[in-house]
Amino acid sequence: MIVAGVMSGTSADGVDVAVVSIQGRGSYLSFELLKHDYSEYPKPLRQAILAAMNADKISVAELSRLNFRLGEFYAEAVTKTQKKSGKKLDLVGCHGQTIYHQGGAAAYLGKEIACTWQTGEGAVVAARLGVPVVSDFRPADMAAGGKGAPLVPLLDYAIFRSQLRGRIVQNIGGIANLTAIPANADPGQMFAFDTGPGNMVIDWLMQELFDKPYDRDGDTARKGTILQPILEELLHATYFKLKPPKTAGREEFGAEYAKAFLRRCGKAAKADVIATATALTARSMVEALQRFVIKGIRYHDWVLSGGGTKNATLMAMLEKEAAELGLWLRHSDDFGIPSSAKEAVAFALLAYHTWNQLPGNVPSATGAKRPAVLGKISYV
Repeated sequence: MIVAGVMSGTSADGVDVAVVSIQGRGSYLSFELLKHDYSEYPKPLRQAILAAMNADKISVAELSRLNFRLGEFYAEAVTKTQKKSGKKLDLVGCHGQTIYHQGGAAAYLGKEIACTWQTGEGAVVAARLGVPVVSDFRPADMAAGGKGAPLVPLLDYAIFRSQLRGRIVQNIGGIANLTAIPANADPGQMFAFDTGPGNMVIDWLMQELFDKPYDRDGDTARKGTILQPILEELLHATYFKLKPPKTAGREEFGAEYAKAFLRRCGKAAKADVIATATALTARSMVEALQRFVIKGIRYHDWVLSGGGTKNATLMAMLEKEAAELGLWLRHSDDFGIPSSAKEAVAFALLAYHTWNQLPGNVPSATGAKRPAVLGKISYV
């Protein structure tokens, strides 16, 4: 089966599309990445997405228009990648753009509810491409008592499990998340959670201070000095101490958090602010390993993926920490999956599972009470 996976992350900078050949199931599952491509959001569309994320006030009309406009964009992005692959698609798995995610239950109108919203109309994508589309993956896990995230562990287990080597698979997108897979583990023995900010705080500060979308190659951070007292204060935040399963997004580390971060830095040099934000990403990841993962279980590899791997300063920080933790720092590319394609491949696999009525969540990762078939299918 030829499946396209579509992923647009919390950074909201664009869309990754992976065309994947998948067959079999369980221990006999096999897949091959045929083509990966990236489509950047046009500036007005990205601005509309960012305005909708965690907005205090926004019109229903605006949300509806954004939902259908994103459907059109996803269809265009898939078409572009599909043509480059030279393959005819059978199915599409589209994550959608998260505009709100509340993984923990809170009181609302007399009930305790958790909720999420990924926008981008699957019916539009299906109509434009002429193939069924699976979308809206997270709600089924949340209805089963889970956090709705992370969902990538299904792919992580398929690629990175080993009889002999324990592996920690770390993705650095807008938010950083990990999957811990002990040696010779079955799916119920691995666990996963969001460690905290990935690129999100760095990107916001770069836009605010330098009018640049991100710190290319970590050049700005490399020129700065880490503000240690501020970094230590930030690392005492409640989120970092919460036990997994847990999930984070712009609600925890978005614009309001970044503005407060900037206020704490006062009149510090701009490069120092970026260096400190970069160190926050690195240290929060490392402390998550120390606090929740490396406790009586031997892990050998720390496998990195995501846009953050392009930040050389961040990678240098993590390489130093990995050596001190006794971990071999590796990249998903070493296992045949380019770091920028990994999450798109994951949603191709999740869509394949849904189409075959197989569970896609890993309860030990999301906290769900049971396995669940994820997503909603839009037919042609």
